[in-house]
Amino acid sequence: MKTLNLTIENLEHRKTKKYLAISQAIRDAIKQGQVKTLEQLPSARQLANQLNTNRHTIMAAFNELIAQGWIISKERQGYFVANDLPVNSSQLTTPINTNSPTDFPWRFTKNTDPVPIQTASNYRFNFAGGTPDINLFPFNEFKSYINDAFNRPNINELNYGNTAGFSPLIEQVNEYLRRIRAIKNREIVITNGSQEALYILSQILLSPHSSVATEAMGYSPAWRSFTSSGAAMVSIEQDEHGMIPLALETAIKKQLTINKPITLIYLTPLHQYPTTVTLPVNRRHAIYRIASHYKIAIIEDDYDHEYHYKCQPLAPMASDDPNGLVIYLSTFSKVMFPGARIGFMALDSTLCNAVVNYKTIINHKVSVPMQDAISRWMKSGDFERYLRKTTKIYQQRRDFMAQQLNYYKQQKIVKSFTIPDGGMAMWVEINSSAQQLAERALNNDIFIQQESQFLVDKTKSSDRFIRLGFAGMSASDIELGLQRLFKKINA
Repeated sequence: MKTLNLTIENLEHRKTKKYLAISQAIRDAIKQGQVKTLEQLPSARQLANQLNTNRHTIMAAFNELIAQGWIISKERQGYFVANDLPVNSSQLTTPINTNSPTDFPWRFTKNTDPVPIQTASNYRFNFAGGTPDINLFPFNEFKSYINDAFNRPNINELNYGNTAGFSPLIEQVNEYLRRIRAIKNREIVITNGSQEALYILSQILLSPHSSVATEAMGYSPAWRSFTSSGAAMVSIEQDEHGMIPLALETAIKKQLTINKPITLIYLTPLHQYPTTVTLPVNRRHAIYRIASHYKIAIIEDDYDHEYHYKCQPLAPMASDDPNGLVIYLSTFSKVMFPGARIGFMALDSTLCNAVVNYKTIINHKVSVPMQDAISRWMKSGDFERYLRKTTKIYQQRRDFMAQQLNYYKQQKIVKSFTIPDGGMAMWVEINSSAQQLAERALNNDIFIQQESQFLVDKTKSSDRFIRLGFAGMSASDIELGLQRLFKKINA
């Protein structure tokens, strides 16, 4: 049992016996909710040491409380708060409720409206589009690297400092980006997932006088980070190939006329979120030229680069960035699991210094043990072996889902879909209301996402598209989940 903080009064009065004062203090602690019913109290020896008294005094206090019905004794276990406390409204005060509102007039300067978040993993069939299969993760293998991090720690790295991240992990990420993604000569900052990276960037690069251009359909948590700075979101038209460069330039000119200039472009070019299409090379070059001309930075969110199946994926835009305007983001959440909370940015040195300085305000030290373990995992080669294994499995699941969707296409339930070159999900057009299907699915233990959830301007929803993740479930669960899902089409 942990230490119980007691307020003991009347000890200085000779007329008050010490054991009675202690019993009163414990009774007050129970009344005020410091300890709950059936919760164990500290041992007599522990309380005696804490209160600088002898064990017999504590035992007398306990016996007094047992007699009054406040606590019970369990043989060889200790003393516990009684389940049925004495019913006496004149004595029993209302337990403190830390969640109850107060009368203090809080003045919030930022939007604190609750964000609706559904826990997709609570559903039997989870078709969330960016979820890896955590059952595939080599926990025993990774545990050995966690053990190494504690058995042979770098003591200097455990002290304050080095806000950019754990040095060996920065080295491994640098090497990995150079070899696998052709990104060189960048400064690396490790973050608490990509969401922290987006928030930091929004705070140092945006203001209420600026705007962010984004694909018409995209990642709403990123938008919330941008708007937290007061910036406006500008939806840029996209087609089957991704963002349309001409539409981007038109929007840039329009925003200049209303003194709300676009200062950031947010892109998911490899696997566009949520449609999964890859932005072609000619459009990448066109968008880059426009950004360079108007001196606008590009955030390239490369959230699942590893999972590309058709051929070698296009190199990130950050790999060919002569003007140094691309901010590159990625994450380990899709490779490992979201709870790992490890993301990273690849930046030029000037921006890196600003990011690290701001990051120090939030947290002036990184989580060393997890970053240490990941760096050891990467250095050993086991990291890339695991990637090769999961890439093969996810490709098989993608192909299996395509077979299943072809069947439902023949049944006139699915209208169209494209087998993506990579990613972890499929963008599927159906012959009924996507929103109604998603709502019925939740009531049948199925989680899916539908078109309007990804739109900046929700009035432009065609209400025909759903996003089906294939990476997080086995083939048998994909089959059963789709059967149950599409039975609801005509329900």
